[in-house]
Amino acid sequence: MKTFGTLIAAFGRQYEVRSDAGEILLCVPRGKKSLFACGDRVQIAATGPGQGVIDKLVERSSLLYRSDAWRQKLIAANATQVVMVVATEPSFSDEFISRCLCAAENQNLKVLIVLNKTDIVAGLADARSRLATFSALGYPVLEMSALDNVDTLRARLIGETSLLVGQSGMGKSTLTNALIPEARAETREISEVLDTGKHTTTFARLYPLPEGGGIIDSPGMQTFGLVHLGGKDLEASFREFRPYAGQCRFRDCRHDSEPGCALRAAAESGMIEMKRLRQFLQFRTECEQGRRQAQGW
Repeated sequence: MKTFGTLIAAFGRQYEVRSDAGEILLCVPRGKKSLFACGDRVQIAATGPGQGVIDKLVERSSLLYRSDAWRQKLIAANATQVVMVVATEPSFSDEFISRCLCAAENQNLKVLIVLNKTDIVAGLADARSRLATFSALGYPVLEMSALDNVDTLRARLIGETSLLVGQSGMGKSTLTNALIPEARAETREISEVLDTGKHTTTFARLYPLPEGGGIIDSPGMQTFGLVHLGGKDLEASFREFRPYAGQCRFRDCRHDSEPGCALRAAAESGMIEMKRLRQFLQFRTECEQGRRQAQGW
């Protein structure tokens, strides 16, 4: 008997699917291809008690993934919001945030930046200073401590399918535990020696929220490749660049050293941050090199 369900966990070629009737089945894809992500809507057929096969993928409303020259890593499907979790400790990467923003903007997803561990005051001022760039662009920043009170975050998640993403050690699993105590997501101590977190989540999992909506807790990551974004798509994912689209002297301007570049003029006059322009040029170079490598150049 065929039915529909939501893929709630993805690990290797096996997937946990919650059917629309509420039954949890461990499923495998029919055939060799395994291109499914947590959050996917799928058609399944039961093959035994608690087991099934995935027959069909329902069209997605969004797909967030990262990529390099050799492979793509699907993160979550059908999310409506990306919640980027950073912390006062360990230190976080501004560049990583920019990369995640590019991926989210490309899929027209809402974005919320959560500054976690505000009870650790030693790094609070520095964290606020580095996040000012993104709040000035209109990205909301919510300050909180997952060990204290998560009600302000919970209110921003109701009715959304929110993907929690961030570098290792930022407290995503602790946030998940606080929001959904029965999830009992595993947490570990931060490695003070390496100034980074140990990977506590090894695969993405979707948890329903009692108030409506759900959260997808994803594995901690240190890199976020964007090779799948073409030059124009990448440029459009920097929201502050959009007012200057089509204003360069040359239609094929690369915003590098060409005369009459509207983006460079805006950066030099302080209308956009020069750091963000440099990041765009860096990301574009990486994407172009990655595509060449993928093609064997």
